Amino acid sequence: MLRLCTALLALMLCCYSSCSNAADEEPLRHRIDVAIRSLWQAEKLTPAPRTTDAEFLRRIYLDLVGVIPEYSETVAFLNDQAADKRERLIDSLLADPRFAKHQAEIWDLILFTRNPPGYETDKRAGIQNWLTKNFEQNRPYDEWVRELLKADGNSVEQGPPLYFVQYRNQPEDATEVITQTFLGVQLQCARCHDHPFEAWKQVEFYGMAAFLARLDVVTVGKKDNLSMFSVAEKSSGDILFTGPAKDQQPGKKGDPVGPRFLLGDPLTEPPLPEGFKEVKFEANKVPTKPLFSRKDQLAEWITRPDNPFFAKAIANRVWSQFLGRGLVHPVDNMSPSNAPVHPDLLQKLAQELIAHQFDLKWFMRELVNSETYQLSSRGASGEPSPRHFEHGRTRPLSAEELVDSWRVATGYAEAAKQKGSQKSEQNRFHPIEGGYILRFFGTPNSGAGDFQGGLAEHLFLNNGPLNRLTDTNKGNLADWLNTVDHPLPNRVERLYLTVLTRYPTPEESARFIAFIEESNGKPRWSDAVWVLLASSEFRFCQ
Repeated sequence: MLRLCTALLALMLCCYSSCSNAADEEPLRHRIDVAIRSLWQAEKLTPAPRTTDAEFLRRIYLDLVGVIPEYSETVAFLNDQAADKRERLIDSLLADPRFAKHQAEIWDLILFTRNPPGYETDKRAGIQNWLTKNFEQNRPYDEWVRELLKADGNSVEQGPPLYFVQYRNQPEDATEVITQTFLGVQLQCARCHDHPFEAWKQVEFYGMAAFLARLDVVTVGKKDNLSMFSVAEKSSGDILFTGPAKDQQPGKKGDPVGPRFLLGDPLTEPPLPEGFKEVKFEANKVPTKPLFSRKDQLAEWITRPDNPFFAKAIANRVWSQFLGRGLVHPVDNMSPSNAPVHPDLLQKLAQELIAHQFDLKWFMRELVNSETYQLSSRGASGEPSPRHFEHGRTRPLSAEELVDSWRVATGYAEAAKQKGSQKSEQNRFHPIEGGYILRFFGTPNSGAGDFQGGLAEHLFLNNGPLNRLTDTNKGNLADWLNTVDHPLPNRVERLYLTVLTRYPTPEESARFIAFIEESNGKPRWSDAVWVLLASSEFRFCQ
């Protein structure tokens, strides 16, 4: 009898363990939906319906690969009746070479903005290629951030040193940006005085800045007409702390401050050897390594799994990229006074990222497969990015997304190919190369609903060089619409599917048919393409 009871108990424990493991292995996408549904219930919110297939198709293409789908891709997806077609499309786009290119463009803006400080930081081919390779290889996020902050090699052949070129001889500026970007912590107020609203002290800011106080930038040659910069680091020297800005006096040098990890211990450094003499860095010579690198210690600490900030900061940032705003908003202000809208969910996301070795592609796959991400943007709140995620967000396309989508929507690439153009398919047409698009559409997308379209953008869309795309040229969309022998309703349908990734409504179809028929024998298909291209529906991702 005892043996039977023991066996039954073992069986029960085994079943319990299996059930527990099964619960733990439930896909993150499902746990996200459960957590967000509880938030809606607490706030008494009714979520928007699921996206239509057409809404989802355009959104997922823009979010994952930065461009709208081609006509054939749109028709194939909309005609697919399989229940798993959304999941299969997501997997396909995550494996698409355009995914790495698009994510590199997003991170280039995060790291440099549109107008980075520093000399020659507008020439970033080296670090842009490095970012693209990281996403092509799906390198763990902590691994490439560590490499970025250690900044070995040079800015052209390796890439990462260019990040520090922005902040040459400005360790305080670099500290502000690094803590915001990779830790989600805003320390800038503590640069001049103890933070008036948070617990950060001025000495804590300078303790972090001390990790970067010994850095210098050295030019080590040229390649492809680009200056190659390397980050040099001395073995001695400290940042000087002069107290609150209001107490500073001319000639006051201040006291040296040693490096100290945020909310942690001071850095333990080995003593310099007796008779040590600091090296002098010379142009066109690769700088020697320091005896002990503070910079490398900072890079290691920031990217440690047990860092209290790092995993939460990237989980929140990627969530914001796809859902429009972070669980903490803004994403770089994860202070005690700015609590997450769902603290338990943010903690779970961070834990899952650590458990999956900071695999951003896995994390993105789970996010975009969630029902929360796939809600329609046509919600009742009227907010472009609702606080509780009860409907999808609305965001403007970036300059890069606009240009690539214009090319697809108008058949520009196909027309150029038929003309025998030797330009690469990756090259964009002249306006962005000449700066027009960056000037009028280059403000980075925050996803926070702070977009304001100005007069310059309106004038460009209505009077700018878009006619290069919409005018009838052999092989482009306007040419096809003009020359094919198909009924007008079929051509209007092709127009909408190609430009707006959806079928026209009966009212829209009737209006465009009337517009074409009123052209007195000179069909205005170029104008029809232009109308949709300049519409707010094309301008925004919903």
